[in-house]
Amino acid sequence: MAVVEKMVPVKRLVWALAAAGVLGLGGGVVGALALTKGESAPPVVAALSTQTAPVVTTPPQAAQPLPTALAPDFAQITARNGPAVVNISVSGSVKTGQRGPQALPEMDPNDPFYQFFRRFQIPGQPGGERSMPVRGQGSGFIVSEDGVILTNAHVIKDAQEVTVKLTDRREFPAKVLGSDPRTDVAVLKIEAKNLPTLKLGSSQELRVGEWVLAIGSPFGFENSVSAGVVSAKGRALPDDSFVPFIQTDVAVNPGNSGGPLFNARGEVVGINSQIYSQSGGYQGISFAIPIEVATRVQQQIQKGGRAQHARLGVVIQDVNQAFADSFKLERPAGALVSSVEPGGPADKAGLKPGDVILKFNDQPIIASSDLPARLGQATPGERASLEVWRQGRRESLNATLGDASEQRQAQAEVEAQAPTGKLGLALRPLQPGERGKQREGLLVEEVSGAAQRAGVQPGDVLLAVNGNKVASVEQVREAVAAAEKSVALLVLRGGQQIFVPVRIG
Repeated sequence: MAVVEKMVPVKRLVWALAAAGVLGLGGGVVGALALTKGESAPPVVAALSTQTAPVVTTPPQAAQPLPTALAPDFAQITARNGPAVVNISVSGSVKTGQRGPQALPEMDPNDPFYQFFRRFQIPGQPGGERSMPVRGQGSGFIVSEDGVILTNAHVIKDAQEVTVKLTDRREFPAKVLGSDPRTDVAVLKIEAKNLPTLKLGSSQELRVGEWVLAIGSPFGFENSVSAGVVSAKGRALPDDSFVPFIQTDVAVNPGNSGGPLFNARGEVVGINSQIYSQSGGYQGISFAIPIEVATRVQQQIQKGGRAQHARLGVVIQDVNQAFADSFKLERPAGALVSSVEPGGPADKAGLKPGDVILKFNDQPIIASSDLPARLGQATPGERASLEVWRQGRRESLNATLGDASEQRQAQAEVEAQAPTGKLGLALRPLQPGERGKQREGLLVEEVSGAAQRAGVQPGDVLLAVNGNKVASVEQVREAVAAAEKSVALLVLRGGQQIFVPVRIG
């Protein structure tokens, strides 16, 4: 894990309550049969006479004890695999804004705060951007004898120099062959031979409750070992990730990122990647990338220089109980389609806003975040089967998946050409099925920059800019181009109209 650890914001706290109940059994009538829960009545043998026959019962069988599971030999696993776990140090720089007279053109030079800010300017850099050094540490592991190493993408982010340190104290400069932020996997290469490697296992064979072990460099303490159990599998996190994470209670901390997660046989089943935390350190929940996802990304990077991800072309949201009741679903599950990209794979397949995706390639979608994780296992051009809930009944659709990188490139080109790039909104006209009583406005699909800082949210409907109604992206461009320092956006959110001031100067 890098020093600045990648964290997922805590959305809620879950309290586990344990209740203990004691059932008291009173005295019974002589001759009555005592039955344990789930046990059928034992046979009764009676003599064919008028005399009272003794009641013969079959004694209940003793409960069979569960087999005792012995803990794996962690010492042997560590001794055998420790030499293939490496420490990764990175150094680089990022550009940061420098406040100064050029950054505050609206300030009066006679204002005392104007002179205050001038003191913080660096000679030769009158405002604008300047570089700040970045350093960090993480972990990784060797997967081939000639020096191919797997780690996390966030470990080497913004790095200009990457150094790999082995357990025998040797250090090597590393080349970044490629990284994939969508799965948080990066592939490095060092020039060395006959290196120790790790045996890769299968995360699919893991069972919840099974022992797992992590080796890494928490806080820079190289080759530290921690152990725990698998808490859940296929966990989708609310970060639009393409990864069905393995959740564990293994203690991992900043610096553990990129290190291996082993099963009880000493095989790598995952890459330690994230934690849920309020403090910045381990608080009992950690997440690992399944090794199958990592090796798939590795193969794509080594073959073509980048990873490929499938695209369906929909904007989705969770199905809560209110939505389930409205759509007459048996339970709140699935991914609710709020919008469909015109001309995209979903549009061509016949998906519509208001559909609820229940299955993707026969795999159930419980939470909406399950869909990106399922897409992460597919490839562009693949034909995917969808089971959707539409108007009270199930329907089957087939979609030919697109390439997510093509969508990102197209969006980047639009943002580069659009004068409204400084506003930070991706807008499109409302579809007929999305309008309802609202006949005008533009749907906000993505938010960044100034609009995001002001509080505009995806799903808002932009009605007007500076009091002028807008029905096209071109009208928004003209209104923003005519503004000087800020614009007032009238948006519709949750049935209510609100004004959001956005500073663009």
